[in-house]
Amino acid sequence: EEEEPELSIVWEEASSEICAQVMGEVQMEILKNQIRERFGVPVSFGQGSIVYRETIAAPVEGVGHFEPLRHYAEVHLLLEPLERGMGLQFASAVSEDVLDRNWQRLVLTHLEEKRHKGVLCGAEITDMKITLVNGRAHIKHTEGGDFRQATYRALRQGLMRAQNVLLEPVYSFRLEIPQEQIGRAMTDIQRMNGTFEPPQTEGEFAILCGSAPVACMRGYQQEVTSYSRGRGKLFCTLQGYAVCHNAEEVMAAAGYDPEADLENPPSSVFCAHGAGFVVPWDQVEDYMHLEAVALPSEKGSADEKEASGIAQSSRAEYFVRERKETPETFVSEEELEEIFKRTYYQNSEPKSKKGYQKRYREEAPARRLMERSRAAEADRSKPRERYLLVDGYNIIFSWEMLRELSKVNIESARNLLMDVLCDYQGFNGCTLILVFDAYRVEGGQERVFNYHNIHVVFTKEAETADQYIEKTVHKIGKKADVTVATSDALEQVIIYGQGARRMAARELLEEVELTREKVLERIEKRPGSTQKQLTENDHNYLFDHLPEELVSYMEEVRLGKREL
Repeated sequence: EEEEPELSIVWEEASSEICAQVMGEVQMEILKNQIRERFGVPVSFGQGSIVYRETIAAPVEGVGHFEPLRHYAEVHLLLEPLERGMGLQFASAVSEDVLDRNWQRLVLTHLEEKRHKGVLCGAEITDMKITLVNGRAHIKHTEGGDFRQATYRALRQGLMRAQNVLLEPVYSFRLEIPQEQIGRAMTDIQRMNGTFEPPQTEGEFAILCGSAPVACMRGYQQEVTSYSRGRGKLFCTLQGYAVCHNAEEVMAAAGYDPEADLENPPSSVFCAHGAGFVVPWDQVEDYMHLEAVALPSEKGSADEKEASGIAQSSRAEYFVRERKETPETFVSEEELEEIFKRTYYQNSEPKSKKGYQKRYREEAPARRLMERSRAAEADRSKPRERYLLVDGYNIIFSWEMLRELSKVNIESARNLLMDVLCDYQGFNGCTLILVFDAYRVEGGQERVFNYHNIHVVFTKEAETADQYIEKTVHKIGKKADVTVATSDALEQVIIYGQGARRMAARELLEEVELTREKVLERIEKRPGSTQKQLTENDHNYLFDHLPEELVSYMEEVRLGKREL
C-alpha cells in the first residue's frame, strides 16, 4: 500500500480477510506474483465486489454525548455535502472560550483517524465537509477517550438524520467495434444504464465513447470479444463516483442495519441519578446540553441537488436521470434496416460448401399446418386497431411554438399539446396515448387519465417516457398497428425492432396542420355551402339533398314565421 496507495489495503476483522481495491484481472495477477516472490505466500482472490460510497444531499447537524459515571463529553458536528470527488474535509468553528484548543484538536484527530461507515449499506462516506461547531468538556471528569466516543456518535447520529445518497463507481469507456455491430453496442450500453456520444467512424470501425456504471460493465470485455470475434476493443478508466442507478437493490442486498452496528453506534450515553443510560439517536436532541446550530443554505453538487429535490427519508435514496433537450433527429428506414441486418442477421446467411453447415427442419403434421393457416387467415381478416403513442416532452421541445411557451410555463405547453392532439385524434380516430415523464416525483405512481378523447399518462418514479413507450409497444405491437411519435434517435432504433412505425416530431406537426386544413374544408361543406357533391369521408346532413324551396320553407318554420 505504501508503494501503491490506491490499493487501499484494509483488514476486515469480522471476516478475517484482507481487502484491496484493484482494477481488473491484470492487477490481481501482478499482486499474486509480488506477494509470492517477496513473502513466499501463495494467495488467491475471492469474488470481488463493487466499492460503493455514501454522501449526503443537504447540511445536517449531528450530536454525540458520552456521559457514563465520571466521564463527560459532548460534540456537535455540522455535515455539509461537497462537490463530487472532493473527499472528506475537516474543520473547527468553535471558539477557544467555549472548548479548549487541545479538545478541538482531539476531535479532529478522531475524525481523521478512521474510515467512517455510512448508514445505507455500510460503505465509506465521502464528498463531505465535517465541521466542529460546538462542544463541551468537564474540568474534572473528561478524559481523552470520552471525546472519541462523543465524536463517533455525533457523526453517526448526523448520518442517521441526513438525506443520504449512495454513490457507485463509473467507468469512462472507449469502444472500438466493427461498423456492422454498432447497433448491438449502443443497445448494450443503454441496457447497462450508460450514456454515450454520437458514434464516430474510423475506417471499418465505429468508435463509441461514454460512461457507464462499473457494476454494469463487469465482464463486458469478454462479451465484446465474443460477438465481435476478437475485433472489438474496450478501454475503461475510472471516471469517478456518481449517484447509484440501483440504490434500493444494493441496500437490500447489503442488509445493513446501522443501529445494530455495535462498533459504530448512533446513540448517546447520558447520566441520571448516578447511572448511565442509552438514548436512541432520534431522541438525543431532547437530552443534549448544548443548543443546536443554525444550518447553512444547501450546498453540494448538481446531482445532490437533484436528489435532494425529492423529499428523501434518512435511509432511502431515490435516483434521477438528467433530462436533456435533444434536437430534432430522425433515422431513415434504410439506416435502421442496415443496423438491424448488421446486428441481428449477420450470421443468418448460409455458409459456403466448405462450412459443413447442415440445415434441419422438422416437418409439422398436415393438421397443424392447416390450423395455422386458418388462424393466420382469420387474423388478417380482422381490422387491426390503430394506436399513436406520443413522447410528450420530446414533442414540446421539438415544436418551436411549444418550446417557447415551455420556457414561460411548462404546464401551459402541456395543456396546449393535449388540446392539439385531441383535435387530431377526433379527425383520425386512432387510440392516442400521450406520455409525460414523471420519474422525479418521490414515490410517484403511474397515473393514467382521459383528457376528452385521448389518454394521458404520467410515468411512475424512476421510469421515463421512453421506457413506458417501449414497454407498451412490446405489449401491443403484435396485435395492433402502432405508431410512435418521437425524435429520439435511439428510441427510434428500439421501436423499429419492436415492429412499430415511427413518426418524427416534424412529421407529426405536418400531420396536425394537414388535419386542421381538412377540418376547415369539411366545415365549409356543411349547410349553406354551394357544393353539391360530398366525398365518401364527409357526413350527410338533413337538408343537403332537399329542394331549395323546401329548405326555405323549413327555415321559416324554424324562425316562427310559418306553421307546419
